[in-house]
Amino acid sequence: MKKIINKGLLAIVGLGLLLTSCKKDYLETSPTNAVSQDDIFKTTTNAWNAINGIHRSLYVQYNGRQDQGGQSKNMIDVDFMGDDLVSPTTSNGWFISTYRWLDHRNENGWTPFFNYDFYYGIITNANMIISNIDGAAGPDVDKKVIKGQALAYRAWSYFQMVQLFGKRFDKATANDGPGVPLVLAPTIDKLPRASVAAVYAQVLSDLAGAISNLTGAPARANASHLNLNVAKGLRARVALAMQDWTTAATLAAEARQGFTLMTQAQYLQGFNNYTNPEWMWGSHQQADQTTFFYSFFAFMSADYNSTNIRTGPKCINSTLYNGIATTDVRRQLWDPTGTNTTFPIPPGGSRFPYMNRKFLSAGGSGSSIGDVPIMRVAEMYLIEAEARARAGGEDASASSALFTLVKARNPSYVQSSNTGQALINEIMFHRRVELWGEGFRFYDLKRLNLPLDRTGANHVPAVAAVLSVAAGDKTWEVLIPRTELNTNPNVVQNPL
Repeated sequence: MKKIINKGLLAIVGLGLLLTSCKKDYLETSPTNAVSQDDIFKTTTNAWNAINGIHRSLYVQYNGRQDQGGQSKNMIDVDFMGDDLVSPTTSNGWFISTYRWLDHRNENGWTPFFNYDFYYGIITNANMIISNIDGAAGPDVDKKVIKGQALAYRAWSYFQMVQLFGKRFDKATANDGPGVPLVLAPTIDKLPRASVAAVYAQVLSDLAGAISNLTGAPARANASHLNLNVAKGLRARVALAMQDWTTAATLAAEARQGFTLMTQAQYLQGFNNYTNPEWMWGSHQQADQTTFFYSFFAFMSADYNSTNIRTGPKCINSTLYNGIATTDVRRQLWDPTGTNTTFPIPPGGSRFPYMNRKFLSAGGSGSSIGDVPIMRVAEMYLIEAEARARAGGEDASASSALFTLVKARNPSYVQSSNTGQALINEIMFHRRVELWGEGFRFYDLKRLNLPLDRTGANHVPAVAAVLSVAAGDKTWEVLIPRTELNTNPNVVQNPL
């Protein structure tokens, strides 16, 4: 753990002060070691810089690579390892080894390294805040909000990691297999991997603390900050993964309070603006903080002028698309023909059947700027619907939650009369359509112990290489990066 911990200690100073100044060159002109830890946490004003640094870390470039633009890499990884995101060509190669289920099973690959390094960087920064904020001079309300956000960030990071590196949580078992090391304080101790159960227990504890600290907090500055709604939304996500249906449904309903679903017109505006009334949490890029070719929109948008998009626009699984009702606004996000000239593409770009226009760069073809959605109200309706349907005896409530969401997308939708597994299947169909490209599919397949099945659709065998993976196969676990194994003898590798 030593390498990752030390990196995080630098990030908490550099990125925090960087965001405060809103100038990219702050980090270049003021070395991170020029500000002491004591100064950072001397006052709540300074401590806000630290929490803002975590916000900023979600969309900076890592390791000098185009495919590592913060949280967006995880989102693209997770969907490329699923069945609903299709690459029609190998394009310029980015994410293709992930798509082929190779990179996450290579201990020297970037998928294991980044997803380990990135989330531990956030955890380290959160640990520094949690350990020091109580002693800062300033209003108690600020201390609680800062601490609550740090706890939520730590919980979210561990939840992301345990889903990748550990086996799926199964409430029928002890879940005593290895998860990830639980680092809960600023330390360079070389800790072993805690069990999956222990990691989930810590996530629940952190979220309880986050909810407590964020309850009654003043309105946040913007949707890049984590508030009570987001903390409850995270709690609902975790409960869904733990098959705790009652908690998942209850917290999802509570989390969306105060938010509304977007209009159909807003649905077609490119998913790039965190002021959208449906966005509960989004990573915001300021105009002077462009992320160029490592942006989410440099890979997932329809129109940014990157080689990756020009030669390999991202498409939807054709079978999934063909199930969308013709009166559903979501059907307009993809072109099944590949010939619709109203779909924006960059200069010289290629068109392919089922290409998307869900994501549009806020700056058009010349800029990759845009906000990235991390949590939306739609997800909360889907969590509630799925949880109630799986709980048994709550089909009416489940179909009611689903109806509220789908009716907003399709005015012709009639509340479902399905029950049991048929209702669950309908809910999961809408989850796949609604959350396409937002970083959920691999997690969903794994938590539900479902196989990967790309057959019978538009996945190109020569591009995807892998069309099916059995449920429960060892390859559902991402390998621990070799850099961690080399520095921490207490960490064991997943089965090769």
